Amino acid sequence: MKRKIIPYNPKLKELARQLRNKSTKSEILIWKRLKGKQRYGFDFHRQKPIDNFILDFFCHELMLGIEVDGYSHQIDEVQQRDEIKALKMKEMGITILRFRDDEIFKDLDQVILNIDGWIENWQNQSTETTHP
Repeated sequence: MKRKIIPYNPKLKELARQLRNKSTKSEILIWKRLKGKQRYGFDFHRQKPIDNFILDFFCHELMLGIEVDGYSHQIDEVQQRDEIKALKMKEMGITILRFRDDEIFKDLDQVILNIDGWIENWQNQSTETTHP
């Protein structure tokens, strides 16, 4: 199966690099559980430019983005940008899972279980569509 080409704004590459170097505590906690193909062998990337946005984490094969919302995401303007970003990702066939900082700090294992559950569901659907 050929991988879908995902457009991105090259001007965001440097900003993405800066964001990777300034990860929040919650992003670091999730990254420790996503990196190195720990989630069912799927490869995730941090601060991935897609279109005119940057996703906190992205798996191309799954077409799955994971967003971590800190305190700033409670501001109306930021929430509006998040909604626009989510709609654009949906148009591109990318599913977004969104988690708040406090969820990650209080129960990281549950957050990871939610991600794993999504992946398992994706795998089951993929198997059903390829094997009638």
